[in-house]
Amino acid sequence: MVDKQILKEVLAVALSNGGDFADIFVEHKQVTGIGMEAGRIERVNSGLDVGAGIRVLSGEATAYAYTNDISKEGLLEAARIASHAAKGGKKDVNIDLTSIKPLVNFEFKKRPDDVKTEEKVAVVKAAEKAARAADSQKIKQVIAGYGDSVQKVTIANSDGAYVEDERIRTRLVVNAVAADGDTIQTGYEAVGSLCGFELFERYNPETVARQAATRAINMLTAQPAPAGKMPVVMAGEAGGTMVHEACGHGLEADLAQRNLSVYANKKGQPVASELVTVVDDATLPDKYGSYRFDDEGVPARKVTLIDKGILTDYLYDYLTATKENRESNGHGRRESYQHKPIPRMGNTMIAPGTTDPDKIIRETKHGLLVKKMGGGQVNTTTGDFVFDVAEGYLIKDGEIGPMVRGATLTGNGPEVLKIVDMVGSDLGFTIGTCGKDGQGAPVSDAQPTMRIPEIVVGGTAHGDDNPSIKRIRRI
Repeated sequence: MVDKQILKEVLAVALSNGGDFADIFVEHKQVTGIGMEAGRIERVNSGLDVGAGIRVLSGEATAYAYTNDISKEGLLEAARIASHAAKGGKKDVNIDLTSIKPLVNFEFKKRPDDVKTEEKVAVVKAAEKAARAADSQKIKQVIAGYGDSVQKVTIANSDGAYVEDERIRTRLVVNAVAADGDTIQTGYEAVGSLCGFELFERYNPETVARQAATRAINMLTAQPAPAGKMPVVMAGEAGGTMVHEACGHGLEADLAQRNLSVYANKKGQPVASELVTVVDDATLPDKYGSYRFDDEGVPARKVTLIDKGILTDYLYDYLTATKENRESNGHGRRESYQHKPIPRMGNTMIAPGTTDPDKIIRETKHGLLVKKMGGGQVNTTTGDFVFDVAEGYLIKDGEIGPMVRGATLTGNGPEVLKIVDMVGSDLGFTIGTCGKDGQGAPVSDAQPTMRIPEIVVGGTAHGDDNPSIKRIRRI
């Protein structure tokens, strides 16, 4: 998008007033969004955003300037603005840019920018129709949305690194609302990947929609969830919402360095059960949070954060890595050229164990089985969390019992991970857009089936047939 020689000049100007490091992130992003609601297509949006962000690091200070004018003159002007924040005297800078090779490659088989809008609309319509067909009487509302993005980036820095990359992501989300009398329930399902339109060769839109609708319908007749302390089995298909929120954010280096993480200053210490290994691997194929390079041009690689219960690493970008005199491990990410990079997750997961998932349920006399997580809140400083359970079942005598609704999980991330006593051999993924410091980033998270011997469950009923369950107020 921008000639190498121009990039060299821009970086030289950025450091002309001093400073320790400068980089430039040039972006060309084309997006499409289609939404259907109330039985009709409500929006078909497409857009193109082009621009560049220039950063100068000088000691502890960071200067960031961005522009949507990527001409030579526009980039030089942004570089001059960023350079004024640098400390030190004027200097001449000579930079030789060298192309960096990725450690992994991804193939895009059916580019969404080569697919007609009519085909994309057809996917949304098929999903909406299938959701309504699950029960034409009880399904009252269906919202279906399709999105894709084709992002081309050029990244260069004063250390001489030069990267060109392309990221293509495609997703489909379906939200169904079911009602029976005064009872209203919702069901949500989403699929997405670092891939093109071939996503729908792996995920049938109608199947995705029926899953969302069926969950909403079944929740209408679910019994009130019990409340109290009890064993909880997190099914692999529930995805890694808990590990992402209650653990992953606390393992981002900027929060740890500012003592805003419960995991701060705990490298080498036990922070989880020896059955628990937590990794972030942005090199996985076909995952929504994958990438070849992060947004600072560092090749993605697998990072082991917790190894058999021992905290071994954090997620670093260039700035946080420099503070510890080490290299970034490829987790400097940004929403767009308008944002500076910060440490972010990619594909975060608890690694699978060796136990048969069915055995975990059989060996749990009573408790709650969570098959789908909902929203929640977490305090990264303490690790305390509250999560909604979107789909849950009682476990009675080692068997899956009736469906329940209105359940929440309350606990402390590190404390929960320390008492995990069974980890399954499966692995289930969910996707999402992770928010941090006003920026959104596409991520995936995953976990195997695992058992937490005791956790506080908030609900609307108490377990009369389980004397170990103590009644608490609904959260």
